Amino acid sequence: MPSPQPKNAFYAQSGGVTSVINASAAALIETARQYPQQIGTLYAGKNGILGALREELIDTGAESDETIALLKSTPGGAFGSCRYKLKSLEDNRAEYERLIEVFKAHNIGYFFYNGGNDSADTCLKVSQIAEKMGYPLQAIHVPKTVDNDLPITDCCPGFGSVAKYVAVSTMEAGADVASMAETSTKVFILEVMGRHAGWIAAAGGLANPDIIIFPEVPFEQGKFLAAVQKAVDTKGHCIVVASEGAQDAEGNFLADAGTVDAFGHKQLGGVAPALAGMVRNELGLKYHWALADYLQRSARHLASQTDLDHALAVGKAAVEYAVAGKNAVMPAIIRTSDSPYQWEVQEAPLSKIANVEKMLPAEYIREDGYGVTEACNTYMHALVAGEAASQWRDGLPVHARIQGKLAEKKLADWGK
Repeated sequence: MPSPQPKNAFYAQSGGVTSVINASAAALIETARQYPQQIGTLYAGKNGILGALREELIDTGAESDETIALLKSTPGGAFGSCRYKLKSLEDNRAEYERLIEVFKAHNIGYFFYNGGNDSADTCLKVSQIAEKMGYPLQAIHVPKTVDNDLPITDCCPGFGSVAKYVAVSTMEAGADVASMAETSTKVFILEVMGRHAGWIAAAGGLANPDIIIFPEVPFEQGKFLAAVQKAVDTKGHCIVVASEGAQDAEGNFLADAGTVDAFGHKQLGGVAPALAGMVRNELGLKYHWALADYLQRSARHLASQTDLDHALAVGKAAVEYAVAGKNAVMPAIIRTSDSPYQWEVQEAPLSKIANVEKMLPAEYIREDGYGVTEACNTYMHALVAGEAASQWRDGLPVHARIQGKLAEKKLADWGK
């Protein structure tokens, strides 16, 4: 009797990308190629989950081993990502049924979803609807988020490199300001990502700035201005690292732009200029501010080797979990030692991850609310360690370019 045809697999990138999300994709694809008896064709969704809904499936088998390997040092999302939130099963069952319909048409038995909190929730729901519809599917969530706010896992792939970028940028900008403060800029404010959790802002603590503004600590204008003036009076200048999610005691964002994104999150319009305005209007000090914005999450040239190692490990583990029959789980990074830093990957149930946000621990925030503790620095140092090598040509990095060959469609077009 001939052996059964191996099931195909589907991989998608979701939400904001990172400098190492493609490394997870590379490790996942390379590992899948080692299991030809269990995994047939590995498709990647063009622009994330939209690729499944639209039946736009990129055949990763058409990509060379060299291209896949080069993904490990390529920032962005090589297959395209998206901010598209699937509603609950009750509110929009049709979308989930469409996913299963596409999976059936292409003999897909493995679903790998590479993303953060909302993606973990989607992965769990896809697993649930497949079970309800009697369709065999192994759904594995591959962790990724620069916000570092997924529970259970010690850290999230993508965060270590952002932490390194923010710490280095704070150090370098601080040196610049210190050299000019006598006759020029007195206050520099760097705004970093972090809607609700202050992990990225805390990473700036490695550079010992004068003030860190955390989402977890209610903002008080008078206290902030007094701290700025004290730093200027003491050392001649003040360096501030501010989370975009800074908010007052009532929970109002300092930088609420009045709109929401595709996931329903408030769009934040810039806390740095808001803080700079206070410095100008109340203290009359010369200032500069900067937004790290996309630069912090795309800076592959300054990626952490530890972060790259994490990204590769979870991509590999996701495939191993799937072929072992695991379902609705996520490979989590578990720290086993601080000194020397040691870690391992363990499976974690999505039921304990979806819709759970891990905030910066109170013991990581200094008593005055404007800095980090030694425990925080110990946590951070391990994650920013090492310099992840890249390929360079003519002074510029070499990035992978996929062919993006699409599988032939077998269904009618999706109605959206």
